[in-house]
Amino acid sequence: MDHTVILTFLLIVLARITDVTLDTIRTVSIVQGRRAFAAVLGFFEAVIYVGAVAKVLLNMDHPIYFLAYGLGFAAGTYLGIAIEQRLAFGHQLASLFTRKGLELAKVLLAAGYRLVEVHGHTRDGEMTILYVELPRRSAQKLIRDASLVDDACFCIVNDLRMYGWIRSASQSIG
Repeated sequence: MDHTVILTFLLIVLARITDVTLDTIRTVSIVQGRRAFAAVLGFFEAVIYVGAVAKVLLNMDHPIYFLAYGLGFAAGTYLGIAIEQRLAFGHQLASLFTRKGLELAKVLLAAGYRLVEVHGHTRDGEMTILYVELPRRSAQKLIRDASLVDDACFCIVNDLRMYGWIRSASQSIG
């Protein structure tokens, strides 16, 4: 096989890895409302994509380039998800359902978490729901911290697009 074909194969794979990785991160940025960041990623993604597609289509006599295109797409998908999970942009709201509400709330407050405590009654007895707002990259730590206090604690984690405390209706907004 010609060195040019091998080099072109590798360039197509790398281009697809790069543009699909950028696409994955851009998609998450769109969902989180990060418009400017998503637009910048989209620009570079589109330029790289057009280059890769052009190289494949202009060299139809080398079917191995189709393989390079698919391989780069698959690897880019995997890498994009891995990078996005590492970056962990945004905030989340964790809902912790526990029978040890007071004890768990004290531990989490001492650890610096912001939380709201809600008490309720179930057919099996008293239940506390702790709502904890936290950076997305801290969610696993919160779950570990909570399970040290209550190993039966049940946790639901949701992504937040906007976060913060809502002003009281009696406060002026201007």
